[in-house]
Amino acid sequence: MENSRRSFLKIAGLSVLGVSAGSMLIGVTPRLLRASDGDAQPKFTSRPEAMTATRWGMVIDTRKIDHDLNMKLQEACHEIHNVPDHVGISNAPRHEIKWIWPTEFKHAFPNQEAQFLSSRLEHTELPVLCNHCENPPCVQACPTKATFKRDSDGIVLMDFHRCIGCRFCMAACPYGARSFNFRDPRPAIKTIRDTFPTRSKGVVEKCNFCAERLAQGKLPACVEASEGALIFGDLNDPGSDVRKLLDEQFAIRRKPNLGTFPSVFYIV
Repeated sequence: MENSRRSFLKIAGLSVLGVSAGSMLIGVTPRLLRASDGDAQPKFTSRPEAMTATRWGMVIDTRKIDHDLNMKLQEACHEIHNVPDHVGISNAPRHEIKWIWPTEFKHAFPNQEAQFLSSRLEHTELPVLCNHCENPPCVQACPTKATFKRDSDGIVLMDFHRCIGCRFCMAACPYGARSFNFRDPRPAIKTIRDTFPTRSKGVVEKCNFCAERLAQGKLPACVEASEGALIFGDLNDPGSDVRKLLDEQFAIRRKPNLGTFPSVFYIV
């Protein structure tokens, strides 16, 4: 135990000083720049076709969600991001890696009054993912700045080669939106795509709002696959599709009492 503690402190200290492990991002398109000594925030190279916003957000219309669509959303996301599937290799729940996944209303909204919940919501699993909070506790908890909120558009991102696997971010996230690689994920990836970096054992990962696709002028993969159930846009733009929808429909956010101000809304 003492050796493990010393190893952790040594790695954490080196990370704070800017010494980082070898990059896992070779060959990524668009290229994810390594953080320089003066900037702990890696940036996707800018492109003329890139989609931009001052605060990206998502609205999920639960009226259009069913089990088949949930599976379609998860497949679209996990396939392009090299998310491993350990089913059949390990049945331990802690080994499951999730970027977007379905869950019951009572688990997604444990503080929401549900005494007379409609049968539709009671029996429909809702897609949940990282909320890309305006006030993200995971960013405050990360000792190496591996997790950071991008100033330009509010997306909460991860620099995988800075992650030391302390899992402080997982403890800080009130939504369970982060997964830890207890084992090498690569053998559990059916087809590895070279357009996104694979991770390694001991690294945390989560949804990134498809920042790499936005840099190419594309919507997030789950939004494209959602058949209109997921709407994406700039929350700070009154003329955006997400703002128009929120003006017209009643929507709720997960655990609003925590003051994290999620960027993902649910029309119920």
